[in-house]
Amino acid sequence: MLSAFANIFRVQELKNRVLFTFAILLVYRIGIHVPVPGVDVTSLAVFLGKQTSGGVLGFLNTFSGGALKQASIFALGVMPYISMSIILQLLTAVIPTLEKLSKEGEMGRRKITQYTRIGTVGLCIVQGLGTTYLLHSFGNGNYIYHWGLGFQFMTVLALTTGTIFIMWLGEQITEYGIGNGMSLIIFAGIVAGIPAQLAQNYRMFSINQINLFSLILFSVFTLLTIAFIVVLQQGARKIPVQYATRVVGRQVFKGQSTQLPLKVDYSGVIAVIFASSILIFPSQIARYLESVVSLDSWFYSFFDFIVTNLSPGAYFYYVIYSFLIIFFCYFYTAIAFNPIDLSENMKKYGGFIPGIRPGQPTAEFIDKTLTRITIWGALAVCAIAIFPEIIARNLHIQFNFGGTSLLIIVGVSLDTMKQIESHLLTRHYEGFMKKGRLKGRSAF
Repeated sequence: MLSAFANIFRVQELKNRVLFTFAILLVYRIGIHVPVPGVDVTSLAVFLGKQTSGGVLGFLNTFSGGALKQASIFALGVMPYISMSIILQLLTAVIPTLEKLSKEGEMGRRKITQYTRIGTVGLCIVQGLGTTYLLHSFGNGNYIYHWGLGFQFMTVLALTTGTIFIMWLGEQITEYGIGNGMSLIIFAGIVAGIPAQLAQNYRMFSINQINLFSLILFSVFTLLTIAFIVVLQQGARKIPVQYATRVVGRQVFKGQSTQLPLKVDYSGVIAVIFASSILIFPSQIARYLESVVSLDSWFYSFFDFIVTNLSPGAYFYYVIYSFLIIFFCYFYTAIAFNPIDLSENMKKYGGFIPGIRPGQPTAEFIDKTLTRITIWGALAVCAIAIFPEIIARNLHIQFNFGGTSLLIIVGVSLDTMKQIESHLLTRHYEGFMKKGRLKGRSAF
């Protein structure tokens, strides 16, 4: 492991990419501490410190890397960009123009990316305006120096600019750094909050609010969960494929046997991020509206019901969350994997699955197999995202980053490690894995 880290700095291009990624993440973490103008940040942080230990505020604060608690210009995080990406991907399936663009290669992808950026700006304006009312509702507006249109305009402008800047940072990491930029920014925000959580649990243990047995039990459960996430991310159903002997000109290509790995979970952390960002909307909007209606009105009761039942910790939230994860697991798998194209390519080069006729029957067999194993992968992701948080609550342990964040941390780490491994092996250096090298393992 140590030699693999040393090898990173022996490959000049890889070293530059890794250092560039760290530099961008450092800029992001510095930006977390830049507050929006016109807010008493110190007093607000004390107030929010008591409010963000759970529920939707705690969830938003975790995914923004603590920016919400500090009323930072990065308070909206990357969620508007991710939400807009989801909306466009869903619209691609129903709008012929977008579907045509998605099949035009690099140029089409750039067009869709441009639409995503424009939509993100609009979404940021809406969410930024809602955030101004949310800030005004805290402490009856005592944490805002001068409430009015000027404050709202400056806050919306600052929050929108902050999100666009984060989006740009993520794109720079993806292009010039190592790993997926947006995922790494979410990863950095979550990891930054772990020391504070550990310190909080230690304080609770020191005053006997948490016993030693609960801490040990939860630590063991967390380690087992991490191991299970690794197995899930690497798990694959390997289908045997046979290639017949072919004659091309004067060359004879002998038949060979190989395997087609179908991953149990193609979505990785994407399904969890998508489901989280979608589920934030109802409770976030309801909380904004709750702050502007009368306390004794029917609307306040309705909005309070939504906030209560669609916030992390509510069982109805977990039910909806599970359905969304399963949906996005299948949705992303359908986008990332096309059984028809795969079967046609296999047929073109003389490949076939033993016992299955080439062409359409092969496509149907692969699709059926993929559908069967994806449900198990989706259910496993649901269990990872939900059970650690439920167990932490029952053991009275502070675990704000929850199973969702745990899945993101491990998933992004594995993906980044794979990319570093690929760079090292391409240049004949030893990677992190001497055996196996993060290959998919058989499952189900």
